[in-house]
Amino acid sequence: MTSDLRLGLTLGYWGPQPPEDAIELAKIAERFGYDSVWTAEAYGSDVFTPLAWVGAHTKTIKLGTGIVQISARTPVATAMHAMTLDHLSGGRLLLGLGVSGPQVVEGWYGQPFPKPLARTREYVEVIRKVLRREEPVTNDGEHYPLPYPGGTGLGKSLKSIVHPLRADIPIYLAAEGQKNVALAIEIANGWMPIFYSPYKTEVYEQALSGAPKGFDIPCVVSVVLTDDVAAGLTMLKWAMALYIGGMGAREKNFHFDVVGRMGYADEAKTVQDLYLDGRKQEAAEAVPDELVDEISLVGPASRIRERMEAWIKSPVTTLITGTRDPAALKVLADILG
Repeated sequence: MTSDLRLGLTLGYWGPQPPEDAIELAKIAERFGYDSVWTAEAYGSDVFTPLAWVGAHTKTIKLGTGIVQISARTPVATAMHAMTLDHLSGGRLLLGLGVSGPQVVEGWYGQPFPKPLARTREYVEVIRKVLRREEPVTNDGEHYPLPYPGGTGLGKSLKSIVHPLRADIPIYLAAEGQKNVALAIEIANGWMPIFYSPYKTEVYEQALSGAPKGFDIPCVVSVVLTDDVAAGLTMLKWAMALYIGGMGAREKNFHFDVVGRMGYADEAKTVQDLYLDGRKQEAAEAVPDELVDEISLVGPASRIRERMEAWIKSPVTTLITGTRDPAALKVLADILG
């Protein structure tokens, strides 16, 4: 089948040790015609360093941050990373940003979480000022004032020494709530969803109604090439249980909320309770097969081909493949031909 749907590859963030296959996977994806490769960060490896390493070993594939946690760096620091990597890669950077959650923001980065929408808006505005390089950068906002008020009083507005290769580096916002998606449409070039179902596009239909032509929606989709569909789904349930139950507090977990909006509120509550009670095996088992199946691609090549139809018809513009299996990368490339 042919389609305008592009393919990407996510390398994610590191576990206890760096993955040994990241560069080879990126090279394979580039060889198969994939449009982009993405890295991530949580509270371990950073997002930019592995992406720079990938960029040094590839030639044409775009390099995406999926995503930069905005509390990890000031907006000026992120702009510096972005224009540096964009230069080194010959203009291949895609800059994905996200707020993360209060546990990470306040517990790991030691930054305040409140007003995430206002913080994101201000963050993007400062980045764009740095990249435009029209004048010394100032900002009167509440969250990232420049120059810093108080202190020595010697702060000076500055303009980047480096001339950016591109003043319009594409910026994407990772968002799960309706207001966050609307903000992405207003100030960014694209939106990065998580746990998106092409079978329930109505969940975000209203939020996306104002999206301009060319608005990009890259979406991570786990892919398991296997003849045993049940076993493949079980593999993915562990990660789902972690996000629903452990990636956030009981009182505030954005992943938990989005699963509820997809029609699995009761099931999500069960998973969360089990996970937070330390019963992780039971939490994984409680994740519904239907939920995992509709947000991923699991099965033999024939089943994946069949279920790709829903993604092709959906608003998603780039399917970011979550797999470490080169055979799965080839299957998707062959399907989209």
